[in-house]
Amino acid sequence: MESMDRTPQYKQNSLSLVGAIALGTGVMIGAGIFALTGQMAEMTGVLFPLAFLSAALIVSFSAYSYVKMSNAYPSAGGIGMYLSKAYGPTLTTAFHALLMYFSMVIAQSFLARTFGSYTLELFDFGDRSLLVPLLGVALLISAFLLNLSANKLIQGVASVLGFIKIGGIILFGVVGVIIADSVGMETSASTPEGSLSGFLGATALGILAFKGFTTITNSGSEIKDPHRNVGRAIMISIALCVVIYALVGFAVASNLSLSEIIETKDYSLAAAARPALGEAAVWFTVILAMLATAGGIIASIFAVSRMLAMLTEMELVPHRHFHMPGSIQKHTLVYTVVLGLVLTAFFDLSRIAALGIIFYLIMDIAVHWGVLRHLRKEVGASAAVLVIAILLDVAVLVGFLWVKATTDYLVLIVALVVMVAILIVERLFISRKGVSSLDDRTHSH
Repeated sequence: MESMDRTPQYKQNSLSLVGAIALGTGVMIGAGIFALTGQMAEMTGVLFPLAFLSAALIVSFSAYSYVKMSNAYPSAGGIGMYLSKAYGPTLTTAFHALLMYFSMVIAQSFLARTFGSYTLELFDFGDRSLLVPLLGVALLISAFLLNLSANKLIQGVASVLGFIKIGGIILFGVVGVIIADSVGMETSASTPEGSLSGFLGATALGILAFKGFTTITNSGSEIKDPHRNVGRAIMISIALCVVIYALVGFAVASNLSLSEIIETKDYSLAAAARPALGEAAVWFTVILAMLATAGGIIASIFAVSRMLAMLTEMELVPHRHFHMPGSIQKHTLVYTVVLGLVLTAFFDLSRIAALGIIFYLIMDIAVHWGVLRHLRKEVGASAAVLVIAILLDVAVLVGFLWVKATTDYLVLIVALVVMVAILIVERLFISRKGVSSLDDRTHSH
């Protein structure tokens, strides 16, 4: 009975196509347009709108591998299962799957702190350093409680919030462009000049605004008609976000100067609303951001906890119950939220985003290489598209690492330490598991 209680429960046909799209866009929009605009402008100057479009182009190539794999192998393990198909139950699979896991947990923390930054725009508090993480922590705990419920409730909440924020953000973008004096952006001598490395770095951050489509793959076996609908949900989500990001980017650039966008980088949409439409628009934008980030966290926790549960079931990661009742899914939900709480409390938005994109791009390259090397014929993938996807990922990763090496090398140190720690722990776990399996076979014989 205990063993049965521990088994992950994946309910087939519990997520519709619309629900899957809501989950994907929920993560993408929440993490992207509300907090990355200013950070990208800081790295690449007036070219930041083009960096969003560049990121969309790269993600379109990246999505190719995931669509092909999801059509062939829809799974609740998502990327973990794709890596396992390519590399087997090896250290390579475990390492890159955990990079994806950590990048998704980092995305939750990014959403949580964005929620705090926007919420404080409604109140006149001088010191934001303590209140931003506190509000983020409160949101994570609330999302955790909701995720203890059934899939249909999670899907329903995510869908409603998704439709509200998509409609609200489109309204913000359209009105912002209409009332602006001109569709352009003011610059000054003090604003940063564009450079190739800066543009590549900003493009890497822009990818973080789109990578939420991978959330859909982690719910593969739970989506109705997954062989068709997982791929469709991925492409529709990306297309929706391209249109929305372009529209909102024009609205922000038309109502704030470049220096103002950089100065208000953690809450630039709210800042853009104030000169255009006054305090009422600020309230509208902040409430929209709160709904968007809340929906994004609910969707992300839902998917990433199931991914870790699948990795546990595949015996690729160590697991401890710590005397907690319930299934492995419930345990991985707890681990996911606790880790997110720590990141939210101690890392600022810029560093959270940097860690997330480094881990994601390394994992993404591994997925494309695995499909190219081992699964291309099996899933019917084009070698040319896979090679282009790898080259684009490498280019933006190198550019981003160079920017961070010259501006905030501590992020690179933290990323390296985390990756080395994952390698060591997984190496020990897989080695011990191999010895244990050998002992069991010997004893049985």
